[in-house]
Amino acid sequence: MTTTEPSLAIRIFDAAKALGVSALDAPVSGGDVGAKNGTLAIMVGGEKAAFDQVLPLFQMMGDKEKIAFMGKAGAGQHTKMSNQIMIASTMIGVVECMIYALKAGLDVGEMINVIGKGAAQNWSLVNYGPRVLKGDFNPGFFIKHFVKDMGIALQEARHMNLSLPGLALANQFYIAAVAEGLENLGTHGLYKVYLRMNGMDK
Repeated sequence: MTTTEPSLAIRIFDAAKALGVSALDAPVSGGDVGAKNGTLAIMVGGEKAAFDQVLPLFQMMGDKEKIAFMGKAGAGQHTKMSNQIMIASTMIGVVECMIYALKAGLDVGEMINVIGKGAAQNWSLVNYGPRVLKGDFNPGFFIKHFVKDMGIALQEARHMNLSLPGLALANQFYIAAVAEGLENLGTHGLYKVYLRMNGMDK
């Protein structure tokens, strides 16, 4: 249930099929909160019959409304890449709105509370924003693993002749985080990069 290149998922599926067994690619999303609460989103690729057979196991780990059969082998991994692409640019927005509010002298917690109930509401803001304010950068998902996933997504995009400049920009910011020794923080550790970049880390 790890995140890998879709091409690797296909090779594993083909190797398993040659041995007369089934293999599914089933990456997850939801971070440490989803894992602890058994509410992970699980995106699955492979054969539908195999998916149906192991669905009760998936339901022990994930929310039944968030478990989806996405299609042939590799489809689960492609779905996870879509998830990571969304998170990449979203985290930039989360961090930038917080840095802006801080510099403007706002109560950042109250800002999160207000915009988190409107059109700007998103999982990363309401879950990671309060952690940032507490100085809690423990990983729901490690920066170093996120950089790996973004690399896969960028590689797949190149194979499809897709231009994804938002993802490429986010990748550079997170590479900078690794260069600053922040690779073992959660993805919301990007906040520290922005503090330093703006001379606000004193």
